[in-house]
Amino acid sequence: MKSQQVTQDLKAFERRLTEYVSCLGPHARKWRFILVISFATTAAGAWGLITDSQHHPSLLQYLFHHKLFTLSCCNLFLLFILGIHRRVMAPQMYP
Repeated sequence: MKSQQVTQDLKAFERRLTEYVSCLGPHARKWRFILVISFATTAAGAWGLITDSQHHPSLLQYLFHHKLFTLSCCNLFLLFILGIHRRVMAPQMYP
């Protein structure tokens, strides 16, 4: 009798977990989109930084003259600090 109750509890837990993870899908797509846009702007800013023909004596001057790269790197850093990697990967942890 007790093993049957444990089995039913486990099945109920699995159903609830599946329901929860399926609800994370649309939310994770939004965060994936934000992450892709952030990576794209960082890559575009890096390309502008690499192809710059002007000579700047210091790194700070490079960063000041390439504001897109600087802001997108700060944005990407902030997103990872706030945990975007957990929001993007959460639905994939429980297939």
